[in-house]
Amino acid sequence: MHSTFRNLVLSFILIFFVGLTVRGHALTATRHVSLDAYTLTGPETPLDSKAAALKCEHLPTPLGIDAVHPRLSWLLADSRSGARQTAYQIRVATDSLKLESAPVWTSGKVNTADMLVAYTGKALQSFTRYYWSVEVWDKDGRRLPATHSWFETGMVNSSNWKGAWISDDDNVKLKAAANFRKNFTAAKSIQSARAYIAVAGLYELYINGQKAGNHRLDPMYTRFDRRTLYVTYDVTPLLQQGKNAIGVMLGNGWYNHQSTAVWNFHNAPWRGRPAFCMDLRITYTDGSVETITTGKDWKTAPGPIVFNSIYTAEHYDARRDQPGWNTANFDDQKWQHVIFRSAPSKNIVSQQLYPIENVEEIPVANMTQLNDNTWVFDLGRNIAGVSKIRVSGAEGTVIKLKHGEQLDKKGFVDLSNIVVHYRPTDDTDPFQTDIFTLSGKGEESFMPRFNYKGFQYVEVSSNKPVKLTKESLTGYFMHSNVPPAGKINGSDTMINKLWWATNNAYLSNLFGYPTDCPQREKNGWTGDAQIAIETGLYNFDGITIYEKWLADHRDEQQPNGVLPSIIPTGGWGYEWGNGPDWTSTIAIIPWNIYLFYGDTTLLSVSYDHIRRYVDHITAISPSGLTTWGLGDWVPVKSKSPVEFTSSAYYYADALILAKAAKLFGNAADYTKYSTLAAKIKNAFNAKYLNTTTGIYGEGVQTEQSVALYWGLVPDNMKSKVAAKLAERVAADNFHLDVGLLGTKSILNALSENGYADVAYKLAAQRSFPSWGWWIMNGATTLFENWDINAASDLSRNHIMFGEIGGWMYKGIAGIKPDEAAPGFKNILLSPNFVNGLDHFEASHESPYGTVNSAWERKGDAISYHVIVPANASADIYFHISPKQKIYENDQPVITQNTDKGLRYHITAGTKTFQIR
Repeated sequence: MHSTFRNLVLSFILIFFVGLTVRGHALTATRHVSLDAYTLTGPETPLDSKAAALKCEHLPTPLGIDAVHPRLSWLLADSRSGARQTAYQIRVATDSLKLESAPVWTSGKVNTADMLVAYTGKALQSFTRYYWSVEVWDKDGRRLPATHSWFETGMVNSSNWKGAWISDDDNVKLKAAANFRKNFTAAKSIQSARAYIAVAGLYELYINGQKAGNHRLDPMYTRFDRRTLYVTYDVTPLLQQGKNAIGVMLGNGWYNHQSTAVWNFHNAPWRGRPAFCMDLRITYTDGSVETITTGKDWKTAPGPIVFNSIYTAEHYDARRDQPGWNTANFDDQKWQHVIFRSAPSKNIVSQQLYPIENVEEIPVANMTQLNDNTWVFDLGRNIAGVSKIRVSGAEGTVIKLKHGEQLDKKGFVDLSNIVVHYRPTDDTDPFQTDIFTLSGKGEESFMPRFNYKGFQYVEVSSNKPVKLTKESLTGYFMHSNVPPAGKINGSDTMINKLWWATNNAYLSNLFGYPTDCPQREKNGWTGDAQIAIETGLYNFDGITIYEKWLADHRDEQQPNGVLPSIIPTGGWGYEWGNGPDWTSTIAIIPWNIYLFYGDTTLLSVSYDHIRRYVDHITAISPSGLTTWGLGDWVPVKSKSPVEFTSSAYYYADALILAKAAKLFGNAADYTKYSTLAAKIKNAFNAKYLNTTTGIYGEGVQTEQSVALYWGLVPDNMKSKVAAKLAERVAADNFHLDVGLLGTKSILNALSENGYADVAYKLAAQRSFPSWGWWIMNGATTLFENWDINAASDLSRNHIMFGEIGGWMYKGIAGIKPDEAAPGFKNILLSPNFVNGLDHFEASHESPYGTVNSAWERKGDAISYHVIVPANASADIYFHISPKQKIYENDQPVITQNTDKGLRYHITAGTKTFQIR
């Protein structure tokens, strides 16, 4: 077929399908669309090459954004070798059919490879759907077909709210959760409808008896008196012309913490009876708009949830259920009128992140009946989430569901490892124990709405006879439903199980903010999060969660720069547990987001806060060394000085600040904080480094590895310090002797300095103390203590030792972002073909697409397979013996000798190398 005719035919076909797929419109045969914009030019360009995975604010098709300059991103779907983007053009319009003829903004053709671009057009209107398209030009300068997406704005400005803040009462001691309802009539045909709801507490929203969305525990936990989140729903399918009803159920969450524990959340300055504000904005087919709002015309009554605590459990009395309470035909004459309440804060902003959901349904693995009225259900794995029970029984039967991680010697659930910080004032709120009172109306079910727990076992007891089977109970793994972004697989099945367990622990501690454990605390411990940041980002697309959590940091920071050790907080943590080794999250997390995504936004908005934080440490540490911090928490046996580890983090913070200053063109700050970093490094080495022996301090694993990992070792001493570290690990019989901070550095320091085999031997160790010891003893998550029989500090679902999950990508597969070309624009590949593995593969979904690094040992030879996504490149650093050579397609590979290994630069595509 002649190429011109072929392109014309394909263009018309594409126009037809674009018409079918553009949301909200259909193209007619007579509608003009520029053929030039959609031309497929030349047989050399694959038909499927185009921009793909379009996102706005790092989310696909988000609703209710408030961003003034939303970030638009995409990747290039082009499988050809050397594929790259040479130019792009973005168009934004309020009508999908006018993206070319009447855009509200166009970037014009921009001759760069950028794939993350901020909207810079005129001010976005509130409550508006914006369609956007991106065209890219490929490596040969050919324009590829436009790809389309959309985003929708929300309030944009708080002055657009019309509803009032309402509640049922202002008494924080009231136990029963309140239900709210309102009837209204939609007199005309409905085109679309959006619900905007801001809540102090937690909620579930219903329209005509149906729950809006599948989110759990909305809105996310914040410092309520400084920032309140609202959520947007598309409720068009739930509405009908004619009579409608809105129902809202409120829960306490962290806003009204009625349970008492050592962190004093019951004394939080924001505490109040839950309240909410809502606008339901309906657009009719005639173009008119009507907004149904919260106000005095709403009614309220207590519901069947007679107690709810985000920390402990939920109690539900089915006898108090009022069927149909959230439908239009319900008689609410006995319900009370609502009261007005003030907004919890003046800063009400859109919640834009991946929501918490019931992500995975987990059937019971085993059930044991202990006596006539007690059963224990075993899920076979440890999770964060809830259980759902289905049961029939007489009216008034009380079912108690005690959730825990371990059993006692008699087989009952044992809470002793997780209840230590609970301070109950009476016996009405048992820890992690739901209470379900039956109505006696056939089979009934219960699943908590406003609570989650950490557990593997559920002990169910009943005060009256009931029949239960293995199928009577189901577990639901809950967490922020961040998309997976990585995968590993190797010949050592224990390593594979450890990776899976690490991810389980990470997700179990991701609920709109990173936590330490899902049972005993649920606190946003900063130290745990800075340790696990790379594990999180290699394995999951977590930027939206971390951007939210760093906003929590900015809300909590004191004017002098001090941050609390748990974030958010009701006031606890400013006097204990904070310091550079923990609260360096303010610097370390924005820096890692920049490295993994190539997005400067979070680093930019955090810059002044990092500076304020570093300046505070400097003010209290004039010598360049600081004793502020907790130190190497839960060590095996050797405890390094707090000054040693905290000063290392102080150095890391100053260095990040200097690099950020350079990035943002602040020459004065770059000079100031580079000088500060050098001062800290010099003071550190003057006190702790023995230049003759290459030993830091006492030479324990944490000291040697922390100095190496954080870059404090002088260049001319690295090999000696690394050798002493390897010797120390060997002296410890290749077992760990580190605490929390040492787990971040130990494996990386070894694998980055020529001792990858030692690092792997340590990582793959199966006896105590090691990560593998947990796995060999049945762990499906990570523990809080190396000793699985420890008398204290033994949560069985803790992420604080979770760096090993990130190290597998770095230390074995060798995948790292390049600081000079972040976001994996250029990938650093430094695979280690360690003894003990026959093959290993890791893949990571970068902003540019899939990065894959896989190797296999075949006798004395190694096959190394690499995938570099389109528009990216990679520097491979090979570590081989002098007797080995590198080949590609049986041809010798010419490499460059560097201090990092034999360097070989490649562009996008798939490569396979042989090392023999």
